[in-house]
Amino acid sequence: MENQKSKIKNQQSLIKFVGIIGSGTMGAGIAQVAATAGCSVKLYDTKTEALDKAKADLEKIMARLIEKGKIDSTEKERIQNNIKYVSSLKELKDSDLTIEAIVENLDIKKNVFSTLEKFVSDDCIIASNTSSLSIASIASSLQKPERCIGIHFFNPAPLMKLVEVIPAIQTSEETLNISVKTIKDWGKTVAVAKDTPGFIVNRVARPFYGEALRIYEEGIATFAEIDSAMKEIGGFRMGPFELMDFIGNDVNYTVTETVFEAFYCDPRYKPSFTQKRFSEAGYLGRKSGKGYYNYSENGEMSVRAQSRTNGGEKVSDKAIFERILVMLINEAADALFWNIASAEDIDNAMTKGVNYPKGLLAWANEKGIDWCVEKMDELYDEYHEDRYRCSPLLRKMNLENKNFF
Repeated sequence: MENQKSKIKNQQSLIKFVGIIGSGTMGAGIAQVAATAGCSVKLYDTKTEALDKAKADLEKIMARLIEKGKIDSTEKERIQNNIKYVSSLKELKDSDLTIEAIVENLDIKKNVFSTLEKFVSDDCIIASNTSSLSIASIASSLQKPERCIGIHFFNPAPLMKLVEVIPAIQTSEETLNISVKTIKDWGKTVAVAKDTPGFIVNRVARPFYGEALRIYEEGIATFAEIDSAMKEIGGFRMGPFELMDFIGNDVNYTVTETVFEAFYCDPRYKPSFTQKRFSEAGYLGRKSGKGYYNYSENGEMSVRAQSRTNGGEKVSDKAIFERILVMLINEAADALFWNIASAEDIDNAMTKGVNYPKGLLAWANEKGIDWCVEKMDELYDEYHEDRYRCSPLLRKMNLENKNFF
């Protein structure tokens, strides 16, 4: 208990008042995190019914935490009393830090930020929880862009340990340092990322979905067979098709399309017609009851009728797993090559942001850098597509007989 009090005191000396813009699942979750750390939080939304829902949902969450013995009634009251629900942006005027968690629309975010800046102090840090939009572009809407930064939580914010912190080219060193310290004081693991499309996680994770879809489209294996390979051989908690159904095919496809376009149509991020058609058909996954799998009213999953379209010999689970794994490793290595983040932050991002069983760069060491280069070259020799180009960093490390750690 003394450690918790010390942590709260330390936090309040740096950032005391926090404003959260948007009371949806993400905004409400961030508000809970900040309130738990001892901050005075104002959760803003234009819709009073959304605020009412956020308040009611927090009450349910607190009740469950008490049932599980995670907190007591005194702690529950403290956290809830730390959050005030407001419907006017002016109410955030005392904020030391504001975090926006609204719709992924650049124009809307820029409009909110330019309006907010009129009310808050010159020292207030203005942050966006965007998962993929340009922080530099968002910052350009401010008179003081040096105060702007990306602070990207993962859903559900109270449970997921990772937070990506993304400075724009305009962001001051002071803003970055305060933001990193604050998020660490809130009990999170910070990964600092360059302001590039997808940052770390949404960039490096693309092959988990894209290569799985490619394998299916080639008729090599079914959705269930690919998922089984990734779980049974790779140790992933969910297979790519299960995860896409969980995220929502519409959401996952949009992220892929956004990253693809932002990288000037690099074939490594090319979207899949399969996922596009599933999204267009309304087969969105769990939320629609149908996706790559069927879902009952109580959420139970059943395999849809599937067959391999090429009718050829079944490829082994090991081969499926290794093809997706090496594409993931190659993407992580390329992120390091382009200085998107440090090797430690890249591996932390994938294990703590999307629950991968191992860091991809550590996995590369385990499999062998020579193995990674050989597998990538095999894919390139088979397809002759730029999609399968080996990262220059992997080649260099292989020649120099080096490992990532």
